[in-house]
Order: sequence, then C-alpha cells, then structure tokens
Amino acid sequence: MTSTTTSARSIIDNVGGAGNVRSLTHCATRLRFELHDASKVNTAALDATDGVLGVVPQSGDRLQVICGGGVETMFTAINALADMKGSATLTDAEVKAQARSKARGRFSWLDNFFEYLSDSFRPILGVLLGASLIIATTAVLDALEIVDFRATDKPAAWVFVDAMWRSVFYFLPIMVAYNAAKKLRVDPWLGATIMAALMTPDFMKLSKPDLFADTLCTTNDTLGTTSCSTTIFGLPLQLNEYGGQVFVPLIMVAVLAVLYHGLKKIFPESVQMVFVPFFSMLIMIPVTAFLIGPLGVWMGTGIGSGLSWMNSNAPFVFALLIPMLYPFLVPLGLHWPLNALMLINIQTLGYDFIQGPMGAWNFACFGATAGVLFISMRERDVQMRQTASGALAAGLFGGISEPSLYGIHLRFKGIYPRMLLGCFAGGLTIAILSAPFDGVQTHAFAFTSLLTISVFKPMWVYAISIAVAFFTAMLAIVLTDYRTPEERENARRNALSEPSVADAVVPASEPAPVSGVETSAVLAPVAGEAVTLAEAGDPVFASGALGAGLAIKPTSPEVVAPVSGVVKTVAKTGHAFGIKTDDGVEVLVHVGIDTVKLGGEGFEVAVTKGQRVSAGDLLVGVDLDAVTAAGYATTVLMTVTNSKTLGEVAPVSGKSVVVGEPVIAINSGVAV
Repeated sequence: MTSTTTSARSIIDNVGGAGNVRSLTHCATRLRFELHDASKVNTAALDATDGVLGVVPQSGDRLQVICGGGVETMFTAINALADMKGSATLTDAEVKAQARSKARGRFSWLDNFFEYLSDSFRPILGVLLGASLIIATTAVLDALEIVDFRATDKPAAWVFVDAMWRSVFYFLPIMVAYNAAKKLRVDPWLGATIMAALMTPDFMKLSKPDLFADTLCTTNDTLGTTSCSTTIFGLPLQLNEYGGQVFVPLIMVAVLAVLYHGLKKIFPESVQMVFVPFFSMLIMIPVTAFLIGPLGVWMGTGIGSGLSWMNSNAPFVFALLIPMLYPFLVPLGLHWPLNALMLINIQTLGYDFIQGPMGAWNFACFGATAGVLFISMRERDVQMRQTASGALAAGLFGGISEPSLYGIHLRFKGIYPRMLLGCFAGGLTIAILSAPFDGVQTHAFAFTSLLTISVFKPMWVYAISIAVAFFTAMLAIVLTDYRTPEERENARRNALSEPSVADAVVPASEPAPVSGVETSAVLAPVAGEAVTLAEAGDPVFASGALGAGLAIKPTSPEVVAPVSGVVKTVAKTGHAFGIKTDDGVEVLVHVGIDTVKLGGEGFEVAVTKGQRVSAGDLLVGVDLDAVTAAGYATTVLMTVTNSKTLGEVAPVSGKSVVVGEPVIAINSGVAV
C-alpha cells in the first residue's frame, strides 16, 4: 500500500467512513466534503494525516481538508478506494429529503454562494495558469524586442501564439457556464450551449450597422468601448461582446437551474431528454440575450469602473486595501469575487489593476514562509524545513498561497502580524512608485509568481514592490521569530539534526542510527511479528495521529515496559499505558484493537499510575485466547506520542522480535 493510499484511507476513515460521504469534490488545494453527519469527523486524526495541511470545518455538514498541490493525487486515491465507489452519490429526491430534514448552518447560504463561485472556476484554474504563463513568455519576448506583440501587423506565426492564450479567455464564459451548471445539477452541456449562443458568428454579426439597418452603435469615452443595439421582433436588444465575461454565465446558470428542475417535474422521464433541453434553450437563450447578458455586463462594468475610480483617485487606499484584505479572504474562500472582477476588468477596460496590489499580499505570504524556512534550516528542524520548502516552491513558481497558509501560517499565531507588515510595506511601495502611472496594470489574468512578473506594467514598480513585501515579511520572521517562547524553547530542545549519508544504506527494517547524534531506543514490549501501523488495522494509529510507531502481533501473554520512566496513564480497562522517560520521550502501549469494549476482562494490570518502572517490568498480563474468542485482534500497538517534537523516530517492521529487542530508534538531535 502506497503512502498516498494510506493517507486516503485515513482521511475517509476519519470523516466517518465512506458511508458518511454525501459528496466529494476538490479545488486547487483542498478536498471539499459534504457529509451526512459532521459530528463523526475526527479532526485531530485528520490534521495528523500525512499529506494533510489543515482541516477547515464549515457550516452544516461541510468540511474542507487542505492537501496543497497534491490534492488531485489524493482525490484520485480516495476515489480508488473500494468502499468509495458509488458511495457519494444520491438521487435528487434523497438530496432534497436530506435538505428538508436537516437544518444547515446559520450562514449556509453564504457557503453555498462561495462554493458556487469556487466550483465554477476551480476546474479551469489549470488552463488559466497555462495561459498566464504563455502570456508571460510573450511579454519577455516583447521586452527583448524579439517580436512586437502589440503590433497590428504581426506575422501569422505570432498571431497563432496569441490564439493559444486568447482561446482560454475568449471562451471563458462557456467554460464557466459548463462548470456552474454541473455544480447546480443541470446538464452542463445545456449551460454551455446557452452561453455559446451569444458568442456565435451569427449573433456577433448583429453588431454590424452596415449589415442591419436597425443596428446602432455608440462609444463609451470613459471605458473606450463600443456598445451596439438592434431590434428583434420589435424588442430592443443590447448587443455585447461576451468573450471573457464571468458574471453573465454565473447569473444565467442560476436562473437556468430553477427552470431546468421545474421542467423535470413537469415532463415524465420518458420525454425529458427531448423537451427539457428544448424548452430550456427556447426560454433561456432569449432571456440571457435580452436581460441577463446586459445585466451581467452592466454589473461587471459598474463595479470595475468604481474600483478603477478608487484606484485613480485614492491610490494609497486602494493599494493598501487589497493586500491587507487578501490574507483574511483566501482562507475563507472569499477571494473569488475579486478574481472574477479581475477577468471583468480585462474584458471591459482591457487591463486589470487589482492583481498588482494582490501580488504584494502573495509575496508577503511567501516571504513569511521563507522566514520560517530560514529558521528551520538554522535550527535543523527537518519536518518544518520540508513543509516550508514545499510551500515556498508552490508559491514562488505557481503563485499558490494555500500550502503556506494551511501548512504553516494558520498554525502559528505569530506569523500573521509579521506577514501583514509585509503586505503593508508592499502595498505602500506600489502606492508611492505607481502614482505617476495610475497604478500597476496587467493585460492578462496571471497567477502572481516569479514567472509572471513580466506581465505587469510598470514591471520595475511591481518587481520592487513584491520584493519589499517578500523581504519585509521574511526579515520580520527571521529577526523576531514566529513562535511563542514556549514553542521556540521546545523546538530548540528537540531540534532534528540533518541525517547522515550513512542512513541511506541502513536496511529499512532496522532502526536507523544517525551519525554524530545521540540515539536512544524503545524496546519491544512483547514478542511477536512486527508490522507497520498501517498494517495493524486501526485507522487512528495508522493516521499517525498518536505518533510514529509500530505494531506487534504477540506470541506471548505478558506485555512489559518498553522504556524506563514514570507511568503517566493506566486505562481502567487495562488495555493501554502511557510512560514518560526522564528524557521526555512519551510512549503509548495499546494492547489489542477495540479491546476497551471488553471492560478489562482478560487483562491483569501489574502497575499503577505514577509508578516508576524499568524497561522490562511487567505492565499487564493478557489472556490472548479470551480476547480472540471475543472477536478482537490482540495486536499490541506502540507509538512515541510526541514524535513531532523529537528528532527522527525510526520503527522496525516486517520481522520477528523478542521481548527487550530495540524496535524504535529515536535521534534526539543532541551532538555527542
């Protein structure tokens, strides 16, 4: 079983099992669950699962599990699980019945709205990113004067290159309509078809006064755009260019969903395939052309013009407001409306002015992550170094902030104030330097990363501003740290040294000693066959929520202390013991799986809480036959519960062990 499959198994088990999953989707960084009963979620175990960066409960029975850039792999692994096939599908009647029987959260309508926005854009993020990188490449070629991409007489080859990225933005309304319809359980091709009707050559031909006497065109001097109108069956029709629009398909599909589901109630199933699409198109294409289309364009133009006025007349306020708001909008998924406005601005104004200040937030976020990475390297904290380096790479080269946010920033309360300092510094720099240029602008929707700096104008203003944001946040973290004194002291005391080259040649089944550091061992509490926690059959232990360790299928009835120390916990039922050594290592010994249900029957406890024991002292005698006869596994599970604060914890597996044999090596990180 691969590590991804193990994590997928742990995620499903800790959301209450496959039967508790009503639906599952994913965005660029997170799994989005809708559950039957959210009370069954084991948040702590989920949070401790490999590959999970964070868990965000939402109103009602919704849950988000943050996986960063590996979300699609995790999503695929979850769907490949045998018990997930078909388990997350409900009929319309069942969905409505559940909606009536359960009261959703207080703000579930808000969750619905932002999920609608998110799921309408999420599937096309990849092509948007691809298009933005093509634009960035052409901007570099233009800057090097290899080709003038602004010329009207470009060679055919470079016009073809333009078509490569323009295809995404021109047909964006059709893509959004498809995704939005799918989200609202409408035939997605129906949504796409209705939107496409307003983008056909025949519809666009109506805007030509030389072909139709009823067509009149006027120019908007403020926006520099031309609008036309004509008369259709005696009714005035405003003709718009719908390429790149996003508000129109979002509004259209919301109305279509009401009509579509209403028509399905009217027509019997035997004729729905014919008459539901027919009447949907017959009604919605004119409604969209005459009402929704002009309304969506008006909304986008109005909001864009208002923000443009603010950018021109109050540039300091605007340049500071955007980067200071984004750190609070992104974790909640509330940044989608602003992203939609960026696309509207490009369509109506020909450029966008929001992405420049937004870049200050993104690079302040990445700078804070770089500060954490610097500290983790200085203190030789391997776990945090790995988390921070992956998040930083995703940010700098992909423009994705979620791995940083959920993997690091939201876990340490000291990071946000320092990151906001970087947001403020970057926004202020943009406000000052871009004042003569009416702000930083871009003609493309671009993910703000190192690869897309060239699409912003003036490029030098943008580059300086994001550098200020990045290094301000980074230095604030490096100079003042991001942890409380307790967290800092604990991390320094238990810092992990770099593994030596010799580690690579140590067999995987043996505890791997680390050269140059003090290594201690946890001994086998019972004789038997050592296996991994993933193979033991207990999902909580397998998830890693209780620390790193191993399981032993016992061949003897006596379970002894694996370390010397003080017994901190003794379960009343005699099935579990916690021991803390004088060096601060905390070990949990758990006898059997679900044996708590036996109520102590078959267990003879030999120690009490607070008692000091030596390695090898008897903890409990177990009647293995009685446990087996009761239907429970006798497997003894043992973990180092504070693994994350220690150094490397290396358990054995796949071999027979005897009592007292070293089975877990712990690298304390202290040089000897």
